[in-house]
Formats: sequence, C-alpha cells, structure tokens
Amino acid sequence: MIVPVPSQIPVPEQLGRVHFVGIGGAGLSGIARIMLARGITVTGSDAQDSPILAALRALGARCHVGHDAAQVADADTVVVSTAVRADNPEVLESQRRGLRLLPRSAALQSLMQERRVVAVAGTHGKTTTTALLTVALQHSGADPSFAVGGELTESGVNARDGSGDLFVAEADESDAAFLVYSPYAAVITNVEADHLDHFGSEAAYRAAFGAFLGRVSAQGFLVVCTDDPGAAELAEQGRARGIDVVGVGESADADVRVRGLRFEGSTSRFTVVDRGRELGEVTLRIPGRHYVLDAAAALAAGLRLGFPFDGLRRGLEAFTGTRRRMEHKGEVDGIRVYDSYAHHPNEIRGDLQAARSLAGDGRVVVAFQPHLVSRTKMFAAEMGEALAAADEVVVMDVYVAREEPEPGIDGGLVASQVPLASDRVVFEPSWSLAPVRLVERARQGDLVLTLGAGDVTRVGPMVLALLGGREDERGAVDG
Repeated sequence: MIVPVPSQIPVPEQLGRVHFVGIGGAGLSGIARIMLARGITVTGSDAQDSPILAALRALGARCHVGHDAAQVADADTVVVSTAVRADNPEVLESQRRGLRLLPRSAALQSLMQERRVVAVAGTHGKTTTTALLTVALQHSGADPSFAVGGELTESGVNARDGSGDLFVAEADESDAAFLVYSPYAAVITNVEADHLDHFGSEAAYRAAFGAFLGRVSAQGFLVVCTDDPGAAELAEQGRARGIDVVGVGESADADVRVRGLRFEGSTSRFTVVDRGRELGEVTLRIPGRHYVLDAAAALAAGLRLGFPFDGLRRGLEAFTGTRRRMEHKGEVDGIRVYDSYAHHPNEIRGDLQAARSLAGDGRVVVAFQPHLVSRTKMFAAEMGEALAAADEVVVMDVYVAREEPEPGIDGGLVASQVPLASDRVVFEPSWSLAPVRLVERARQGDLVLTLGAGDVTRVGPMVLALLGGREDERGAVDG
C-alpha cells in the first residue's frame, strides 16, 4: 500500500505515540529503533514473530503478531509498510479514526530533520554502501545516526541514533521514497532499469534519479560511480546544475580511482588514488568488484566530509558485511553455504563472481528465487544468462510479494534461459524440495549460494541441516 506523503512532515516531537504496521521489515524496524532511542512510544504489528520483533521488544516497543484494529487504539501516528495491503484492519481503523498516516519515507524524513544527511541511492549496492560509509565514519571518530536496509553483521542492528550531526541513510527508489528526502550530500552507486511495476517505464525510472539530484543541497556534494553509464549520466546532470560531483571507479578519469584491483580468496585488495595522489591500499574482507566500487564510493564520501583516509580505511577493512549480502551461513562436510539478496541480473553476476573467487577449486551450486512477477517477466533472459556463471543451478518459483501471479511467468521461464547443459539446471516449483535438490548436487569443496530477495534466505540453514544428516549417516555406515 502506498500512503501519500503529507505536505508538511511533522518533527519527531509532533508524532505522539507511533504504531508501525509491518514493524518487522528492514525499513520500518530501523525507524522504530531510532524513535525508541529518542524516547517516542512505539507499538507495532507484523504477520509473524521474528528476532527483529524480539529486539524491538527489548528496547521497549510493544510488538504484536498478527493484525487487529484494536492495536491502533492508543496511536497518534501510524506508519505503514508498502508491503501492507489497503484492506489491512489496522489501516482501515486508522483511517476511520482520522489518525495521521505516514509512509516509511516520511517517517524517516521526520527523524532526519536538522541533521546533515548523506543519502545513498542506486539500483544496486545501497545497503552495502550505506553500511560501509557508516562503519568508516565510526572508525574515524564520528558517531553518525544511520538507517540501513539490512543488519550489519558485526553489530546485528540496522539503525542507530548517533550523537553527531551526520545521518547516513539508505535512500530507496523502489516507490520513489528517495524524493521525500532533502540530503546535504548523496551517493549514487549505479542506475539501471528496475521497479517498473511502480514507475511504468525505464525513462520514468531514470527521471526519478534526475529529480533526486534536485533534492541535494547546493552546499553539499554528489558521489557517483562513473564506471556505470547510468550513474555517469547523472554526474553530468549534477555538474550542469552546479553540484560538486566526485566521480569514483576504475576508469582513468575518476576523481577517486580504484587501481590494481585483485581478489585473494575472501578478500579484495586495491589502491586508492585521489585526483592523481596515491592514498594507500585497502583490503576488504568481502570479495567482488561490485563491493569494491561500493567501498570506493563510501571512501570518497568520507573524504569529502573531511575525514582522514587512514581512519576511513580502518573502517572499511574492519567491515564484515551485512546480513543477506554474501553472508556466510555455515559449513558442513566441506561444503560452504552463503546467502545473498541478489535479485537483479547484474546483482546475480556480481555475487557469482564473488562466489567463484571464494570457491577456489570447488564448484558453485546456486539456488535462485526470482522476485516479483513483473521483474521476472522483464528480465528472465538476463537472469538466465547471469546464472550461467554457476556450475549447477536450481531455480525456484517466483516470490510473488505484492503482485498477483500471472500464468506462464514462473521460475521455469528463468530456468529455460540458463545456457547450461540440461542436467545442470533444474526448475523446482516445490519450495520444500529446493534444499534437497541443492544437497543432491553439492559435494565436498563446493560452495552453495542462495540468491533472491524473498524467503529463499531460509533455504541455506535447511541445506546445512540436510548436509549434517548426510554426514551423520555416512559416519554411521563407516562405523
């Protein structure tokens, strides 16, 4: 459900008691966490219980499992997730009572007022770049507030109310939310067609990023990955508008340049050159060229904010990742299992490149769950081509999410586009059998990777459990 943004966004002191419909989501839970830190009374509901709800309860929130009209009885403001349907009983009751309804973007903007905001946008890499910049600033002596669309692996949190004037925020474009923000500075990682279920066309999607540039303060700056054609085009638009633009990337004309990039197992090493001056080498604990470019963008933003290279480098090198971004889930019987949020063709390519580096001499066995009917319909061929970088592929059925199913648009459409031998690709429409198919294919030394933005994240732990049972059975036979 898309809730209209009010013409006047209230300051936090005007919100009163706030109820979140869909409080367990990545976006709303982070906002709730910051509101709790600021002393705001928070309640919320979600369809199912989760560790996120447990963490919010520990901070003082009253969280309900399931939706009921009575749960908004004490609320003054109701924040609604885009995943919530218009007939949700709490939404209907809020409308009947005339309560203030806010979308996620307006709730976050309320908290960011009177802070110096660095907004991180782009089709891919927003979560990782936001997290990298946050950790880099923390290791440089700053205490920024932050709101990330995923949990930092080290701390297990996705948001925090810092004591400093900086606020680092992931700026989601999927429902044009980033057009609500008024950042001091912005980072744009890349721009490719996506979320056309909302925008309708690629031209409209790209135009939204152009409008986002108009939200950046004249006193601020824009960091853009100029290796990406879509982002490079925005850099030119930014310069034409008089914005201070910092280009990053591997290209020779980048202001902050990545040079000598090399991958060594689970690490990525590169040298940073700032406008012709070599600053030093950075060693990331996460593999993959796309993560290196995210780190370079975070570094460029930190430098432009006035922080020294050495402190920023310490933060980048200490960064251990975010949940669901090439997250290591475990290892059994010599088989490592990773999970990643990748759901767009270029995200799949990037993570498979990283997986290949991690696998070494082993094979890469992938389970991919397409996300959204509209995205699958548009990108099935590209998804299939990207998956060809794996050795074995299990394609699950589409995670429908906020759309209705459409005949013929299923995981089989993607599987049919994977240019590998037929015995190396399988479409498995049964969710519960996907872990079985992976275990059938995996052998010692392999790396198993689950990909997708839906509930495929639950497959990895099931694979580990099945592998453990397989190992136990073999031990019993050997004994």
